[in-house]
Amino acid sequence: MTTIARRSALGTTALLALALAGCSERKGGPVAASTTKGSTRSEIDAEVDAALASLHKTQPGTQQLARQARAVLVFPSVTQAGLGIGGLYGNGAMREGGRTVGYYNIAGGTLGLQAGAQSFSQAYFFNSAQALETFRKTLGFQLGADATLVAADFGADGAITTSTLQKPVVVATWGQSGLMAGLTVEGSKITEIHP
Repeated sequence: MTTIARRSALGTTALLALALAGCSERKGGPVAASTTKGSTRSEIDAEVDAALASLHKTQPGTQQLARQARAVLVFPSVTQAGLGIGGLYGNGAMREGGRTVGYYNIAGGTLGLQAGAQSFSQAYFFNSAQALETFRKTLGFQLGADATLVAADFGADGAITTSTLQKPVVVATWGQSGLMAGLTVEGSKITEIHP
């Protein structure tokens, strides 16, 4: 097989895996969200509501985190797929005081030893005014470059640990469905959209 044929086969396989991952829906998994440009504000808001309800049900400690946060950015369904080279994409909304104040997408490429496709839900809790201001002022906010993120740390009773509550930006990921194996280097970018 020639190098061009191999690259073409890899690209086709990655696109097919991404398409299949977007079509899969599993009970308890991420909210089935439309990640196309055609998503409307009302569709995104409904998906965010369902995703937050699912998160609070599976990790009750996140209710306290959400109450304390200045803002919460929720991506109800992020789809990631790849075979060597891959990508991820999803639409979401930022909530302040329970109201939507903006719409965003997350997109990125992945490079590394990887194979498969998965979808998941993700929320970013902005716990300080400075972290939220940095997010808003940075056009094309890039994960890993513009902010230090910490994964939500839950105690044995499901409560958020005190040290986690003090971090400027806390990330919760839940509802993984599909299978993604391997080590990747990710560069994801969050940008405002106007659906």
